[in-house]
Amino acid sequence: MSRKLYELAGKNPELVFSPYCWRTRFALAHKDLECETIPWRFTDKAIIAFSGQPRVPVLVDGDRTISDSFVIAEYLEEHYSDHPPLFPSGSVAAARFVNAWADSVVNPGLARLVVTDIFKILSPKDQPYFRETREKLWGCTLEELTADRDTTVLAFRKSLQPARMVLKSQTWLGGDQPDYADYALAGSFMWAHCVSRFAFLEPEDVLSEWFARVRDLFGGLGENAKRA
Repeated sequence: MSRKLYELAGKNPELVFSPYCWRTRFALAHKDLECETIPWRFTDKAIIAFSGQPRVPVLVDGDRTISDSFVIAEYLEEHYSDHPPLFPSGSVAAARFVNAWADSVVNPGLARLVVTDIFKILSPKDQPYFRETREKLWGCTLEELTADRDTTVLAFRKSLQPARMVLKSQTWLGGDQPDYADYALAGSFMWAHCVSRFAFLEPEDVLSEWFARVRDLFGGLGENAKRA
């Protein structure tokens, strides 16, 4: 197969957990495009040689190499326009907003809840790197960051109100059908879902129902994902 996707994995190569890689997984499935997946880890620098940068996801499609999950989505939309659209009716701007909101609000909020669980599923080689870089970023130990997560989760849930309000009046963030806006937020949720058993959503939350629907898409792509 000429199409390959490099994804962040834990010690178990089947445990793929990056929010950005999950966005791309959902995007490829939405486009009905098969892809060989290749596990990548934090201390693996091999992708720099062919992608010119050190982060995943990286999609290799024939002689094209594309990085950054949103750029990959735009590439798929342009080059596979005869497949189901990720940005129907010109919705790329709305999807870009959800993507940015997930990056700037949702992901930092989730990190405060699950970062110690992420550390536990990493390969021993990756753990020192992860601890050093994340503790420098947050200015405290991983354990200190999540010590009060039973309390901080309440503020995190409140931060999700914009998506909650949308989903009270429609089935998907994209409207009647899921689109990339759904995958942008679901990628963040899959990150926490795969690495931790901590309940970051309440069961009766409309977002819990929506997230279950997303996980069931594409033959249960998210529902059947490897979890810690």
